[in-house]
Amino acid sequence: MRFRLIPLALALLAGSVSAQVLKDPQWQAWLDAGKSAELVRAAQARAKVQADDEQVAMALGLAAVDDNDAGRLEASIPALQACAARQAGCAYVLGRVHGQQAMTASVFKMPGLASKTKEQFARAVELDPQLYEARSGLAQFYLMAPGFAGGSVAKARELAADAQARQPEQAKLVRFLIAAQDKDWAGAEKELASVKPGDDRTLQRELRNGWMRLGAEFIEQKSYARAKGVFETVQREHPQHAAGPYGLARVALESNQPDEALRLLERCRNLEGGERYPLDHRVGQALIAKGDKAGARAALERFVHNKRANPRNVEDAKKLLAGLA
Repeated sequence: MRFRLIPLALALLAGSVSAQVLKDPQWQAWLDAGKSAELVRAAQARAKVQADDEQVAMALGLAAVDDNDAGRLEASIPALQACAARQAGCAYVLGRVHGQQAMTASVFKMPGLASKTKEQFARAVELDPQLYEARSGLAQFYLMAPGFAGGSVAKARELAADAQARQPEQAKLVRFLIAAQDKDWAGAEKELASVKPGDDRTLQRELRNGWMRLGAEFIEQKSYARAKGVFETVQREHPQHAAGPYGLARVALESNQPDEALRLLERCRNLEGGERYPLDHRVGQALIAKGDKAGARAALERFVHNKRANPRNVEDAKKLLAGLA
């Protein structure tokens, strides 16, 4: 039973961490938007000119993680291993690859892959203490993984303390992760409210993700007004991103407003990052609320076949489909 905790922790980790290790703005934009096919084509074209390009290795690894493609995940490892000892970005991406593999591995391979995930994140932090993605990934591993797999709240706090001396704004986000894990939601909100990301796109993105996590918690607490306030702020500060409308759609669903939820979810499809949210899962929920069983079944079946889907959402979608049978 305890081994099941490892893929759950890594699933949560994979869903909450995105990378800014790609130097080409267009490559990073494709990754942020979930357009992995475009990223793969560009990386493969560059590989024909320079096969040992580290950015190519990182791009192909991140795209494989994004698509949860087992074959491509395995194929990305040799190139990442070749640069992981000297390049923090390679080590971080290699950790992401191993983490993704652990999510579907057997109970025999799972602990070893989890250990490799932690090892590579730690190496990335050692090579480049300024790389927030690596520090955040390692902190979340420590917080989410069970103790026997290397989890340690004390070590996460050490990461936050080290970040305070180097990058105070990063330290606030790490402290937010710790507070959220402790379910200290007042403390978590205080940390988020104090972050000043400036022009740092990585901090902007992680701050947005933090607010989305807090808003989701308010939904769980049935504090819908507070959740709506959080998501309205996200929408106002990131008008071209799907995060705000998606959060508001969840509030509408919980408030028995399925038509409003469907309107917001449809809007998400045309905004940045829309492909990263479980839109069809929520569409299925809204259509069930409207009594449209056929439409709900179609949306939910699309969702459960989406390789990118978060396992927690897939599990709920399958339960809903079973109820419609």
